[in-house]
Amino acid sequence: MKIGFDNDKYLKLQSENILKRVNKFGDKLYIEFGGKLFDDYHASRVLPGFLPDSKLRMLLTLKEKVEIVIAINAKDIQKNKMRGDIGINYQSEVLRLIDAFRESGLFVGSVCITQYQNAPVVDQFREQLKNLGIKSYLHYEIKGYPHDVDYIISEDGFGKNEYIETTHPIVVVTAPGPGSGKMATCLSQLYHENKRGIKAGYAKYETFPIWNLALKDPVNVAYEAATADLQDINMIDPYHLDAHGVTTINYNRDIEIFPVVKAIFEKIYGSSPYESPTDMGVNMAGYAISDHTVTDKASCDEIIRRYYDAKVQFRLGRFSEEAVNKIEILMKQLNISTNDRPCVKAALHKKEITDGNEAMALELEDGRIIDAKTSDLLTAPAALILNTLKALAGLDDKALLLPRSVIEPVSKMKTKDLGNHNPRLHADEILIALAISANSKTNEQAKLAIAQLPNMAHLQAHSTVILPLQDADVFKKLKVDVTTEDTSRQHRLYVK
Repeated sequence: MKIGFDNDKYLKLQSENILKRVNKFGDKLYIEFGGKLFDDYHASRVLPGFLPDSKLRMLLTLKEKVEIVIAINAKDIQKNKMRGDIGINYQSEVLRLIDAFRESGLFVGSVCITQYQNAPVVDQFREQLKNLGIKSYLHYEIKGYPHDVDYIISEDGFGKNEYIETTHPIVVVTAPGPGSGKMATCLSQLYHENKRGIKAGYAKYETFPIWNLALKDPVNVAYEAATADLQDINMIDPYHLDAHGVTTINYNRDIEIFPVVKAIFEKIYGSSPYESPTDMGVNMAGYAISDHTVTDKASCDEIIRRYYDAKVQFRLGRFSEEAVNKIEILMKQLNISTNDRPCVKAALHKKEITDGNEAMALELEDGRIIDAKTSDLLTAPAALILNTLKALAGLDDKALLLPRSVIEPVSKMKTKDLGNHNPRLHADEILIALAISANSKTNEQAKLAIAQLPNMAHLQAHSTVILPLQDADVFKKLKVDVTTEDTSRQHRLYVK
């Protein structure tokens, strides 16, 4: 993978500027952490060289002063919203985050359920938190938010929210995904802290959009594609331009909320320390890009991947058609198309020449294309993994890593003893069989092949059908970036 981002430089600059922001305020600082803390794979894909846990590494340098509050939107609980990259819902992600924070030595104080509505599934989650010994607080929908500043900053607005009790000087507010209400949680706390005579500040630890890149820089456009379901829009920050005469990039929700932030600070201090949404943020990512050619290419690739994912999510009823159309428009703006993803064309061609068989194709780092189709014993994903490992190991393409005498007994067991209708081995099953064969003294090729598994990371693949969950999960674990057509296997309506 070509590197276009200096992660060490980023961590140094980001840590220095966070500490400056901490010192700017008095008793307490609320820091809204945008994006993902532990596994920011979007950032690592569009900024090759960015480590997925960079934010966590920075936090650990301040861990004695830090407390975590996790915000989750009640509407996302009701919709059973999923984290698509790891395949779990937001409630499960909250629990996973708490475990991960605790294992890293960071203190998790509580969970805030934002835009609370009296719904059984929401109340059930809150009861689950209580049973696990985790404090939770309720914040409510506020009429006129974010425009009616006078109402918001009143007892009927933020005053109605429960006050989150915190014990550390730096409170990091994070969430399982975008749209969870992190900023509103911070602002509500400022209101309540002021009522209690506590001087508190607010800042944003943000990665995207990158404020000092152009509005239509591919990195920023990729962020817009990633949040197409939220209808986020990158914009020139008008407040920053007016106050400082400098063009910077922010996004619509931060720009819309800025008058609220400024009004809260004016009520607390008599004046606001910030003149623009960009001023609120601490984001040094733009200064750590070392090769714009690499990040441009990586971002365009990500936009295409997001387009395919949006089409699948639309078919499954999780995205609107507007989200798909928006990404199409973004692709046109950058003059890119699905033809720029070589594995797509190869997979569709493989399907065509094999009489409509389900097929997959993968692009190696050197540009070689590996393909595979569904057979009587293997799914296309399973066959593709075997073919790829052979290519990476330098083995003959016709070599049999697993003879039929190994695969057939497993296939028969699936149908005869386990009641499966599909006799074909999936990706996870074929890897187990390969691992067993690699321990055999008579199958040196299997041993050579399985040693290549780490080298599949960051390779690009495409499937002509939506992958079964067990196959998709294997590719995620191998860190292969997979896209699929929005067609289900054998044109079934139910996709699992």
